[in-house]
Parts: sequence; structure tokens; C-alpha cells
Amino acid sequence: MAQKVILVDDLDHSEGDDVARREFPLLNRTFSIDLSDANQQRLSEALAFIDEVLENAREVKQASRSKKAVDSSPRLRGYTQTDVREWAREQGLDVPARGKMSDEVVEQFIAAHPDAGPGASTDAGPDAADDSTGESAADHTEASAGTAAPRVEAAVPA
Repeated sequence: MAQKVILVDDLDHSEGDDVARREFPLLNRTFSIDLSDANQQRLSEALAFIDEVLENAREVKQASRSKKAVDSSPRLRGYTQTDVREWAREQGLDVPARGKMSDEVVEQFIAAHPDAGPGASTDAGPDAADDSTGESAADHTEASAGTAAPRVEAAVPA
């Protein structure tokens, strides 16, 4: 016994001899749908319109989070931005409470504190005042304690 397959249009649910399975590409994918000749014509027109729109449109890429550049040569050795701000306020200079300070203020601080410059030793800083023997206060503390504990030094970016 023969069976008859009746295709139904997936858009308007009509039956007819003109309904057929239609494949169409869209955005690098292939889709399949059962359509009558009239709905196939509508789909073809819509796809042509989409093609025209895509030819004239720009792709929007999702914004990525930028990585903050690491300062490979910090300008201050042994001092923090807070130290610079406090010094600048004592000098009557106008500095912001947060954020980047002007290069001029940092340069003035380095001029007033030579041990803060990029060429200065990493031991230099507010607590590393040298005495007449050339040793720092930290050296005297270690010597008076009677132990020669190994010193661990690391450069910390400002």
C-alpha cells in the first residue's frame, strides 16, 4: 500500500503541492525549512536584504579590558606616592588627593631627595640615612642584635 507524505509550510501551516524542504545559508550556517513557493520567495527577498545590510555594516567587536602598562623603570626608589604628596603639601604645592601627580612635582621631590631618583640604591629611602661610617640604621640594628640575618631585597613598583 502506498503512502502519501504531505508537507506543511512551516511559516503559514498551509498544505500544497508547492511545499518543499528548502535550505539556505545564513551567517556561515545552513538552515532547513519547509516552505511553499510564495514563502520561499519572501525568504529569498529577506536574505537578499540581509546580505545588502551586512555588506554595508561594520562588525562590532566586544571591548576587551586593556592591561595597564607596568612601569619598567619606576621614578621613585624607596618612597611612595603618599610620601611625595605629603612633601608637596608641606612645600605648599597643589597636588591631587588621588591619581597621577604632575611630572614637575615628582621631579621637584627627586631633586629634594636625591636618594629617591632612579639611579639611587634600592636601600635608599626615608629610613636609610647613612651615618659617618657609611652604614645605615638598619645595619647598626643587625650588628647590635648579634645575628647576621640574610637580607632579602626586592624592588617594589610605585
